[in-house]
Amino acid sequence: MASISEGGGRHGEPAARVLVVDDEEPITDLVATALRYEGFDVATAEAGRDALARIRTYRPDVVVLDVMLPDIDGFEVIRRMTAEGLRVPVLFLTARDTTEDRVHGLTLGADDYICKPFSLAELVARVRVALRRGQRQGEGDDLRFANLEMDTETMEVRRGDRIIDLTPTEFKLLRYLLLNARRVLSKEQIIDHVWKYDFNGDARIVETYVSYLRRKVDTGESPLIHTVRGFGYSLRLARE
Repeated sequence: MASISEGGGRHGEPAARVLVVDDEEPITDLVATALRYEGFDVATAEAGRDALARIRTYRPDVVVLDVMLPDIDGFEVIRRMTAEGLRVPVLFLTARDTTEDRVHGLTLGADDYICKPFSLAELVARVRVALRRGQRQGEGDDLRFANLEMDTETMEVRRGDRIIDLTPTEFKLLRYLLLNARRVLSKEQIIDHVWKYDFNGDARIVETYVSYLRRKVDTGESPLIHTVRGFGYSLRLARE
């Protein structure tokens, strides 16, 4: 059975999400406890198919994945992730320690391969490296959600065939929503990332800029920017 424990990020930002997949409960508990202590939001899974379901719904930033699982193995999990376009950094954590296994895992697209027994401090450090690498890749890539696309190099935004003209602040706000698609973001989190520490005004500025974005992004189409009453805002499909 999978479980989730919420963690808190620094300065009110969402905690980075890590999915730990291992069928050995003592290993899962040890790794999850260490990561939660370091401020990560952690979910766990005990089998390959359960892991794939968690990746689709939990949207982790990093996956720590065992190779030997009771249904499909970790190599097959990463194959299916690739086939579904689930782009998440993966760290294999496994007792399979032959050179052939390491090469195979890295060839499939894993970011790292750690053998058991392992150092918790080293594992946490490698998770942080994978997280930073994933964030750097996201900064230079095109961002997409449904038919909404953002080119972070040319600063062009499209919804379908329609080009959307945004001010610099609107662009920053939409980029933050795209980077956190499906997650609910509070006004405080948005201010911290869009206006950063220069902001000393009324938090209602977020409502104002969200309304500006809606007029440009959601005009004449199914809305993607949603208010989650009592919590904040989320970029998601209407049915989600």
